[in-house]
Amino acid sequence: MGRGDGTGRIVSPPDADDAGTRILHVDMDAFYAAVAVLDDPSLAGKPIIVGGVERRGVVSSASYEARRFGVRSAMPVARALQLCPQAIVVPTTFERYTEISRRVMEIFRSITPLVEPLSIDEAFLDVGGARRLWGSPREIAQLIRERVRAETGLTCSVGVAATKHVAKMASTISKPDGLLVVAEDQTLRFLGSRPVGAMWGVGPKAVEALLTRGIRTVADVWDTPRSVLDRALGPAMGERVWHLSRGHDTRQVQTERAEKSISHEETFSQDVHDVTVLRSELRRLADRVGARLRAGGWEAATVSIKVRLSDFSTYSRSQTLPLATNVGQRIGSAAIELLSSVDLSQPVRLIGVRAEKLRPDGTGGLTLWDDDEEWRRVDDALDGARARFGRGAVTRASVLGPRRDVGAMPTNPRPDHEH
Repeated sequence: MGRGDGTGRIVSPPDADDAGTRILHVDMDAFYAAVAVLDDPSLAGKPIIVGGVERRGVVSSASYEARRFGVRSAMPVARALQLCPQAIVVPTTFERYTEISRRVMEIFRSITPLVEPLSIDEAFLDVGGARRLWGSPREIAQLIRERVRAETGLTCSVGVAATKHVAKMASTISKPDGLLVVAEDQTLRFLGSRPVGAMWGVGPKAVEALLTRGIRTVADVWDTPRSVLDRALGPAMGERVWHLSRGHDTRQVQTERAEKSISHEETFSQDVHDVTVLRSELRRLADRVGARLRAGGWEAATVSIKVRLSDFSTYSRSQTLPLATNVGQRIGSAAIELLSSVDLSQPVRLIGVRAEKLRPDGTGGLTLWDDDEEWRRVDDALDGARARFGRGAVTRASVLGPRRDVGAMPTNPRPDHEH
């Protein structure tokens, strides 16, 4: 399969058999980098790194030209520039990404209402009911690719299969700008030669556990007793890998997906020793998380923090709240309490706040009194001011002072499908 840099891609012929298929996985190609080229055509064909323009930032995305030097997302920009010194670093522009993502999703929904966005640049489509209007799944995939290119100027890759798992694998293998169709009766043939790491949802630790036992391909999984998989991966993951390797995936396209978590992180331009500054940053990030919770109609039952030290060692801490909340003050207080359990003997490079175990706002029932009534009024005022004047126009006084002493660079908040 491809290595994420476009080499080794596999695509189907124009008349590929699509019998038994109905699921499409559409994935934009190097989306952030492609948008940069769209807005500045002089960047075409050049190695591009999208992320923090400061060397201490992280890579959000990279063009295929940069990926061939080993540049990957989440890599420090400084390391990426060591691998590819000629790369051009461009800043992220989330408003622009959101605008184009909206146009792409509108194209999908003009084909079928059964669209499940996975992130800002990829989605599953169930086209089983769209055949009479648009043709076979393969023809629909070709139409989508043509329309995306014509209406946005960008390219996408599409996997067509009988299940979500195989469709996602197929789109990855066909990148960039490819189409790979896996007919239902060809599913096992397609899967057998794939490396175990190609299976959707099988992460690095699971892959390592399988490789140490000589299980390298999906076909090797077929030949491995279930008891061995369970011992290597645990019963739940062992069962999952056993089924996925055989093409079993009953998951349907879900048109409404609840966010699993909401988070914001901050990478400092200089490592921070001062605990007061760190607490102030947690308050600010907690306010941003709370605002997103309220905007989405959610409240969180769990708050967690992420702390990365100067040596890149990373720690996470979490706590379940007595009552679910979307109040920034309550989230910030929990985050600060969690910070006290982290050994800060080294300065801090990155800090983040995450709200987890989300549920619709108000489902926790009524209480006799609301301890957060005053803070809810503060949040309401902040939300109103931000809606009128913009996010940076107003904030708590408690987060203003320390931030004058430290330049901070936002780590790109990632949509939570994942985040």
